[in-house]
Amino acid sequence: MYRTKEIAAMVGVHPNTVRIYEEWGYISAVPRGVNGYRMYSDLHLFQLKIARTAFRCEIVQGLIRAKARAIVEASGKADFTQALEYAHAYLSHLEKEYSRALEAIELSEQWVCGIKATPAQTYTRKETALVLDLSTEVVRNWERNGLITVHRLSNGSRVYTENEIKRLKMIRTLRTAHYSISAILRLMNQAEHMRWTNLNIKEVLNTPEEHEDIISVTDRLVYSLEQAIESAKELISMLRERLNLEI
Repeated sequence: MYRTKEIAAMVGVHPNTVRIYEEWGYISAVPRGVNGYRMYSDLHLFQLKIARTAFRCEIVQGLIRAKARAIVEASGKADFTQALEYAHAYLSHLEKEYSRALEAIELSEQWVCGIKATPAQTYTRKETALVLDLSTEVVRNWERNGLITVHRLSNGSRVYTENEIKRLKMIRTLRTAHYSISAILRLMNQAEHMRWTNLNIKEVLNTPEEHEDIISVTDRLVYSLEQAIESAKELISMLRERLNLEI
């Protein structure tokens, strides 16, 4: 059995964090001794380790954090079978975002080098949103903020080509990781004023100007996703081991 300070030290958090995790259901209810002090068991220690590993990911984009939280909440209920299922889904989601991130960098490099596709097919805004797995309002918002310019037909309707799709894929990935619109615009603007062969995509994105307030983790997209994937794999390993012990 452990007291609050003891178990907090073992997982490297403040004692208040342990109490908050109990309040939020991230660990099972903690019994109290005759003196009124909380008494934690190895179960609570394991649940805390699950929470700390799941929340190690610095990217707080909605789905990523929500999926990590689902693992922790299932663990807090001691439903480790469900937690393992969620962990696999979490890993799958992270790998998809990682693939998108790599694709975005590749598309960015093609874009600044002037490599364009020959438009063979056109899309409406609704069709474009479906291809990108976005809402039409998000696409419309990016247009309003100057991230992309779309040509119009004589009847006034917008037409998207494969080139706009590629550019929107870049923007989607960077916005998913909470790159600010100003950071993305900086990339576009620098690409227009520098020799294409001298432009380093990662360096431009990872170097905010002094007047811009960009959270540092969002400027380390690929690295952060790699770390998150490793954490997800660690969660799966921990949960599998726990379930084997319970059999």
